Amino acid sequence: MKTAIRLMAIAVGLVGAQCALAQATPPAGSTGLCKDGTYSTAASKQGACRGHQGVKTWYAASAAAAPATAAPAAVAPAPMPSPASAPTPAPVTKAASSSASSPAAKAAARPLAAGGGPGLVWVNTSSNVYHCYGTDFYGKTKAGAYMSEADAKAKGAHPDHGKACSK
Repeated sequence: MKTAIRLMAIAVGLVGAQCALAQATPPAGSTGLCKDGTYSTAASKQGACRGHQGVKTWYAASAAAAPATAAPAAVAPAPMPSPASAPTPAPVTKAASSSASSPAAKAAARPLAAGGGPGLVWVNTSSNVYHCYGTDFYGKTKAGAYMSEADAKAKGAHPDHGKACSK
């Protein structure tokens, strides 16, 4: 009987240690920890944990003050924090830390889809609008594909704001 109690105590201790480790490491992309234990990926602290009893820890506070680079060549993986250390703050871009209420600001925060370039347009498949190379929404809408302007017109897409890419 004593052996069974000791084994249960050890098992409870191991499970508790695993839970503590899991909570010490925030998920990738999280910017804050809410008071109810959930994580937030909001760009700003205001309203990030609305409905979750408020913000407990904000990870992006120190990273928001740092200047953002235009486009990093390679992103190194973040080191895993030890269980005793505080969670590392998630990187925040300048576009994400500013007020991203307009569609242009949201599109600027999204990464460019691979495969585009001069001579191709980005067709937003959900709105059937195509965007020219170098514009705000080029390669940045949620759903879309690259193709030539002639192919986009043949599929019934119309230019953004009525401005065709080719003259």
